[in-house]
Amino acid sequence: MLPEDRLDQITRRFEFLEAQLNAGAAPDQIARISREYAGLKPVVEEIGQWRAVRDGIAEAQAMLADPEMRELAEDELARLHRELPALEQRLRIALLPKDAADARPAIVEIRPGTGGEEAALFAADLLAMYRRHAEAQGWNFQLLELAETELGGVKEAMARIEGEGVFARLKYESGVHRVQRVPETESGGRIHTSAATVAVLPEAEDVDIDIPSGDIRIDTMRASGAGGQHVNTTDSAVRITHLPTGIVVTSSEKSQHQNRANAMAVLRARLYDMERSRADAERAADRRSQVGSGDRSERIRTYNFPQGRMTDHRINLTLYALDRIMAGDLSEIIDALTTHDQAAQLAAET
Repeated sequence: MLPEDRLDQITRRFEFLEAQLNAGAAPDQIARISREYAGLKPVVEEIGQWRAVRDGIAEAQAMLADPEMRELAEDELARLHRELPALEQRLRIALLPKDAADARPAIVEIRPGTGGEEAALFAADLLAMYRRHAEAQGWNFQLLELAETELGGVKEAMARIEGEGVFARLKYESGVHRVQRVPETESGGRIHTSAATVAVLPEAEDVDIDIPSGDIRIDTMRASGAGGQHVNTTDSAVRITHLPTGIVVTSSEKSQHQNRANAMAVLRARLYDMERSRADAERAADRRSQVGSGDRSERIRTYNFPQGRMTDHRINLTLYALDRIMAGDLSEIIDALTTHDQAAQLAAET
């Protein structure tokens, strides 16, 4: 049974927020009220559709007593009873607790793992894959840091991705991505296995994480690159060290002012992520069953180029569409992971 009292409470809250917006909320409250209103709107729409079908069933049942309307009522009841289970399932999913960070921009960090230069080249492929996916979704992709190898691989890359529901969609990408293919550097045609690590962090706001100035050390330095056009000839790169945790963040674009802002944004995201992870661990002993909050050292996916397949090991999903996936088409994978996570949450509530 769906909790009617909770549905009423959500509906009343939505109507209250709508009245505040229509009456002209205080300027400092508009953003907060608008976010909550936007978050409740799809839930209230699902409640309305479910209640409309439930009321329709009651009306059709009442019509059964009228001989002239009985056949019509039976047809209507059959149709509504077919629709009701799907509507109930959608409403249950809409009522699941929302991750407060789902609507935030994401900081994506990519680093090569085992495999030497081939791992760095695969990390570059992953960076390009996420850039293409962001472009296809209409999201804004901003490269914050990029250190390359001489062959065009990635030693370290950080990007900020902003758009509707970015973190909600990309949070399942955190973990170890393994590749099996013949490297460009392999002359004998042998298949090698290497890996890269992806971390997706929700962007933190100043109000989320307070970083006292005494807790950080900021150094400026000359940026290093792969050579040629990559060499930065000014001392504009910024390195920020968070003294309590030892976290070090660098940014080496052309503007020192922008580098400082970028590095602070990444530092806040990492500290915020640490707090979220600690809270998750305390709140849910079975968190490993949820694909969105697994250990980042866990191997989550294998990209097998000779066979043209991608396998996500968390949900045993295999797709023979590797070219399409590497071109940025991740929607099928992310949809499957989201559905799996929602099913796990629903099962935990029963």
